[in-house]
Order: sequence, then C-alpha cells, then structure tokens
Amino acid sequence: MTVKVGLLGLGTVGIGTAKILLDPAERHPLVKAVEIYRVGVRSLDKPRAIELPRDRLTTDLQAIVTDPNVDVVVELIGGLEPARSLILEAIRQGKHVVTANKAVIARYGDEIFTAANEAGVYVLLEAAVGGGIPVIQPLKQALGVNRIQAVTGIVNGTTNYILTRMQEEGGDFEAILADAQKLGYAEADPTADVDGLDAADKIAILASLAFGGRIKLEDVFCEGIRHVSASDIAYADRLGFVIKLLAIARRDTCPMSNEALEQLQLRVHPTLVPKHHPLASVNDVYNAILVEGDPIGQVMFFGPGAGEGPTASAVVSDILNIVGTLQSQSVAAASEPQNPLLACTHQHYCQVSPMADIVSRFYVRLLAKDQAGVIGRIGTCFGNHEVSIESVVQIDVHGETAEVVVVTHEVKESNFQAALAELREFANIQQVPSVLRVL
Repeated sequence: MTVKVGLLGLGTVGIGTAKILLDPAERHPLVKAVEIYRVGVRSLDKPRAIELPRDRLTTDLQAIVTDPNVDVVVELIGGLEPARSLILEAIRQGKHVVTANKAVIARYGDEIFTAANEAGVYVLLEAAVGGGIPVIQPLKQALGVNRIQAVTGIVNGTTNYILTRMQEEGGDFEAILADAQKLGYAEADPTADVDGLDAADKIAILASLAFGGRIKLEDVFCEGIRHVSASDIAYADRLGFVIKLLAIARRDTCPMSNEALEQLQLRVHPTLVPKHHPLASVNDVYNAILVEGDPIGQVMFFGPGAGEGPTASAVVSDILNIVGTLQSQSVAAASEPQNPLLACTHQHYCQVSPMADIVSRFYVRLLAKDQAGVIGRIGTCFGNHEVSIESVVQIDVHGETAEVVVVTHEVKESNFQAALAELREFANIQQVPSVLRVL
C-alpha cells in the first residue's frame, strides 16, 4: 500500500522532509511506502536544494488538499492563513494532516480537532513543539498511563541562545539580540520569541496533551525576556541560579467553598533556575522539556529545537505513524473507530488558575537611596503583606544609590504584587528595575 503525500511548502523544513522521503535507504521500511505526490510552492522557478519532477510542483495549494489521490496533507507553510483554511479543507476532504504549525494549533486547535474527530481523520503535530525532540507522541502514548503533575520546558531556542550568551559574556539583551539577528538565530521581527508568544503557543499544546483537556491560549500568562539585564544575570549567578525562559504547565489545587477544585497553572516567564536543576544546563539553541508524573517521576526530553533535519525528522515520524495505522486498518470498515493513541478526543476546556492565586518565589532588584533604615522598611513592607523574605542583600552602591536584591520564600502572587506596589510609593525607592520568579 502506497500512501500519497501532498506537501504544502518547500522551505527549510519542507526540503528536509522531502530529503528523508526520497532517500529511504537504512531508514524505517515504511518510508518506502510514502510517495511525494504533489508539492505546493510559491514559485515554480525558484532554485532549490532538492530535485523534484516539475509536474509534481504547483502554486495552487487548494488543488492539493482537494486532490482525491492525496491521502495525507503535510502543512509546512507556517502562519495562520491560509494554513488554517487549508488544514480544515483537507479534513473536510477526508485527508489526514501532519503539521508543524504551533501557532495554528494553539489558536484553532479546538476547531481543527473537532472537525478531525467528526471526519474520522488524524491531525498529528510532533514537529510543532520542540523541533526534533519526540515529546508529543510520548505524552499521548508512552507516558499516557501516568498522572502528569507538571510539564516545564525551555521551548524557544532564540531566547535560550540570547540568555546563554548573556550568561557567558555578561552582555546586555539588546546588543546580543542584534548579534543573534545577524547570525540568523533571531528573526528580523523577534517579537514572538523574545516576548514569550512562541513559548506560550507550545505550552498550550503540551498542556492540552498532558492534562487531557483543551486550552484557551488567552489563559496562558506570558512575559518575555526584554527586561532581563546583565546585572540580573550576574546577581542570579552569585545567588546560585541561571535565568531561563520557562514554559510551565502544572496541576494546581485551589481551595474553593470547602472543596478542592483542581486547576492548571499555565505560564511563560523568565525564571531563576537553581544551578543543580536539570534545565539549568540546557544552553544555546537547544530545547528541553521536563515531565513530572505518577508513577514515573521525572523524565526529560532534550535536543535541537529547530532546524531542517530535526524538524523534518518529527514531520516524517508523524507521516509514518499514519502510514502504519492505515496499513494495519486497510481491511477495516471505514466506520470503525480511530486509533485512540493517535486521535485527539478530549472535548472539555481545562480550568486555569489566575496568576493572582499562584504561589511562587520571587527575585526583586531595587534601586534605593543609600540611607539607614531603608532595608528595614523594605522588610517591614513585605512582612505586612505576608511575604516572607529568604534573603536581602545590598549588592552595590553608586553614589547615593544602593542596589538591593531580595529573594522571597514562596508567596501568593497577589500578596507579592500588593507589597511591590506599596514599595514603589516609598520616597526612598527610586526604581524597581527587575522582578523575576524563582523556580
């Protein structure tokens, strides 16, 4: 049985995918069962690093998703439109879909998976999170017997590269971002990466799989790394931490009317990570995802988070999952149920805790007048709002200004923010340049 693939997009990942499918030697035998039937491109005449028969290329992507000979549509064009519309049309045509498009899945996953379940087709997305790291299928299959407690990840290579260089070189954010753009590690418009939006898309997808419910993207708290300074990196190092942009999804049991209502924490923000933590040593453009569950404990997935080869590896693994399932079901009736290990069947939305209710530790850097009693007043203010201080250190003095770093014990976010708002009103507090959470 040959499975015909319609490939939408022949950019970096599309070329990597085609290279694998056209070179099946010493790979899984199912690769030989896949035919690249049609390929959608923007330009027929653009030179490419791969040779395909010209009659397989077309600029009409709609014709691919409606072609009755195409069994699987592989969407690699990125962006929201026309990707979303093409995916939905492919589903309406009864075709299975493989996509690397985290933005579409995070925003329109409910619409896409509802349509897929009604049509009886699969939508697989291993390449949408973590590049070449296999984490989607493990969450759905190998780890599916666990009660997942938390998924914590470094899931954006651009921000991890910038923070790693800030750590190693002592440089400031803007200068290293500009250099990362010159080297091709950051986009010309880096907003999605450095403001945490890309990581928010990815943790929404991971949380949906880990906790068996749909996620509204607007429920994910999102804070980027623009305000992280070389001073914060240096002070964190002295305190035994490194700073990473973490995407966190965690079970959160909150009291409500005499009952415990289980909700999720969903957040993306720069975080002080203890140097002994498994994620602390993940540097440069690499990604890592730490899964905590019962009974497995902790398991971490580590690897390249982007690039032609890694992402194409994930795309083709999804294609082969579909091919294997189709071959095993080739004699089954069309009305028989799908393989539940590949399908997305959950319908309800997860309840998400508001940030005000979340308990965390905090790092605060203050600029205050170098006068007696200032540190005492800082401590009193925090104490009045039930914020327990783990350490308070006067780091440097610049003229009449002292730089003070405070690390708290675990505290409710709303209490901490109330204390911080009061501190900002003190005449002796000149500025609060940095507030970061501590893992």
